[in-house]
Amino acid sequence: MPLFVHIADERHGKAIRRNGLTLSHSRSEREGHKSGVFALPVVDDFMLSHQWVRELGRQGLRTPIGIYFRLADAEFVWAGQYNEAKTQLMASEAANILRKDRLLGYEVFIPRSIRASEISKIRTVPHVGWHFFPKAKGRPPFCLCKFCNRGEIKNRKMRERLDPNGDFA
Repeated sequence: MPLFVHIADERHGKAIRRNGLTLSHSRSEREGHKSGVFALPVVDDFMLSHQWVRELGRQGLRTPIGIYFRLADAEFVWAGQYNEAKTQLMASEAANILRKDRLLGYEVFIPRSIRASEISKIRTVPHVGWHFFPKAKGRPPFCLCKFCNRGEIKNRKMRERLDPNGDFA
């Protein structure tokens, strides 16, 4: 039975401990997205298992907590790379792929809610992981305009450094 971790904000910790993890309704099956509880298998590399913490921090996550739970080996999940098609696998296969291939940007969606009784522990986790997208280190951002970079930390200095003429103003 592989162990999985779901990253959430500490502000939601009490409700999660009481009610469990409910299905996300922000994505729809009709649009080709898989809906469910987002989680990653826990492997020997802490950064791989918790790689989404930094990206979620960019979206307003203040104090990240990890919600740990186990799934049956034969339970079906949707797994794949970020922004790519997901395939239906057994939970044990999804965990083995992350363990063996060490993929950055890996995602797993569990197509059901996780009951509170299934949660084994909840604890705070440090800010680790990649920024923007898995292989972003050393690359300039996709777009330098004010709209695309609104709210980003130090975005004015970045735009001045990468676009001194102000073409993307």
